[in-house]
Parts: sequence; C-alpha cells; structure tokens
Amino acid sequence: MLSREEWETRAASHRARLAPYVDPHLARRAAGVKHPVHDFLFTYYSQRPAQLLRWHPGFGVALADADPYASLKGYAPVPPGLDTPSPSGSGYSTSEAVGGRVASASEAVGGRVASASEAVGGRVASASERIETPTVAVSPTYLATQRVLLETLLRLLRATAARPGNFGCFGMHEWAMVYRADATRHAVPLRLGGPATDTVVESHRVACSHFDAFRFFTPDAVPLNALSPSSTDREVFEQPGCLHGGMDLYKHAFRLTPLIPSDLAADAFELAWDIRILDMRAAPYDMSGVVLDPTGEPWTPVEVETPDGKREYADLQRRHSERAAPLRQRLIEECERLLAVSD
Repeated sequence: MLSREEWETRAASHRARLAPYVDPHLARRAAGVKHPVHDFLFTYYSQRPAQLLRWHPGFGVALADADPYASLKGYAPVPPGLDTPSPSGSGYSTSEAVGGRVASASEAVGGRVASASEAVGGRVASASERIETPTVAVSPTYLATQRVLLETLLRLLRATAARPGNFGCFGMHEWAMVYRADATRHAVPLRLGGPATDTVVESHRVACSHFDAFRFFTPDAVPLNALSPSSTDREVFEQPGCLHGGMDLYKHAFRLTPLIPSDLAADAFELAWDIRILDMRAAPYDMSGVVLDPTGEPWTPVEVETPDGKREYADLQRRHSERAAPLRQRLIEECERLLAVSD
C-alpha cells in the first residue's frame, strides 16, 4: 500500500514527465491552432490529455487517503483492515504488493516487522483506527470485466512479437493515402506535387500490413497494396517493423489503464510521439516551418523517394522497432499477470 505522500509524489512525477508534450497541445487547442504532426496522438487515439496525465499504480497496489481516485473507473474502496486486492482476484486480503511481489500480512515497515496493524504517528494503531484513512485500489470486479480485452491483446501482441519485422516499406502507406486524390487529408501541400507523388507510389512495392493505415488508402491505391489486412485478422498481418504498430502500443497501454502501471503507458506514449514524427517526416507533405514539441526543432523531410532517404528511414524504423520490443514484452507480461490473477 502506498501512503498519500508516496502516491502524490509518483503522480506529480508522472505529470511533470508528460506535461511538456500535453501543455503545448492544450494551449494550441484553446487558441484554435492545429499541429499537423502532434495533434494525431490526441485526436486519433481516444485517450484524453487529462487521462494521460493521471497516474495509476496498476492492479494490486492500494492507495491510502486517496479520495481523488475513489470515483475513478475501476477503483473501489478496500474493506477496512485490509490492504490490497487479493492476488487471486476473488476479493481482498491483508497482503500488499511490495517490490513486484506479494508480501504477507506481516511486512517490513521502516526496517522492522509490523503486524497487520500499521504504524501510525509513531505508535501502533488498531485496525479500527486504520479505517479512518480511506484506501482504494483497482478492484477485482473491474479486472474480471476486462478479461476479453486482455485475452485479445495478448494474442495480438504475442503474434506480432513472433514475426520478423519488415524494414523495406519506406513509409509508402502515407503516400498511398493521397495517391491520385483530388484533395489531401491534411491542410498542407504535397512536397513533390500531385503527379510526382503518384509516380513515387507507382515506382515502389506497397506492402502495408497495418489495417488502420490501409483503410485510409485512396480507392486507386488499394489494389496496389501487396497485402489485404482487415479489422478481423490483425494477428495474421501485424509485424514489429510497422510504425503504426509501434504507435499502437500506446493505444494498448491506455486501454489497459488503470490495470497497468502508468510508467508503462508513459513509455509507450513517448515512443509513439517519436514514431509519429518520423511518420510525418517521411510522408509526402511539405511541412516547412512546422516546429516540433518539446524540443523546438524544425520539421525536416526524410526523402524516401531517394536512396539516401530510404537508408535514413530504414535506420530510424529499426531503432523505433528496437525500442518497441521491450515495451511490447512488458505489455505481454502484464496481460499474462492480470489473466493469471483473474482466474
């Protein structure tokens, strides 16, 4: 169980970590200004900025004196005298999560062994006195309602991790979205103009494995794709080299919130942020003058229509894939853990 001082410190650290990404977006939104690169993570994905900034400990960790969490989805009061949700998922016990393991009712407190009653104000308080401090945690009941989601994501994540990455697509999915189009999907011009952009698409093998990119192809571009992913067979096509698959680790993380620790969701968000920048640098759009958060660096293109641009793109794509692999594995392990305790 985390004391109020402990969880408030962690919550403040989480917010401070993500504020440099979120605050500029909120300021632009208030001013009615759009950003062609960064808005995507706040509009395409359903996680609201306030939800992203809110810290969660994950299932199995109780929060003392936590009125702000009491009304949040998934949370419930811990019965008096008890500390955390039972690892069996069937109720609560006097055990608490310590360092990633489940501790017994007697646990080291301040370097000594404490009984089920807790040290309060330098003295040992009775169970009845402990009731006075509201304690909440993500409930076993909520965990049980998420079983189908956990099973579905686990299958997808395992299938993706087991497949080799494709590092030869060169970001053609974004180009296929404007192929022979009368109007672009963004309020920015095409870097090469319409006819030259079409020629680039026609001169490359388009092999997009990600349905949520493929579904935005123009009608003329659809038959050019060597693959035909759909919403029902993602496990068959998803592969770890895909930029959008890497960004979707953030989506999976926030869908599992508040069952998983927020540091994992924050790691996935930061990866998605960097991937999105590459995605738009390699896109056919001319974003000259666009400034990137939080560094203030100017947007520059990755010219994937050239040999040098292809090498740069493939190198950055591999780097992002290498960053994504341990995050994907952590999500797999969280799904496995949560399914095990919900049995």
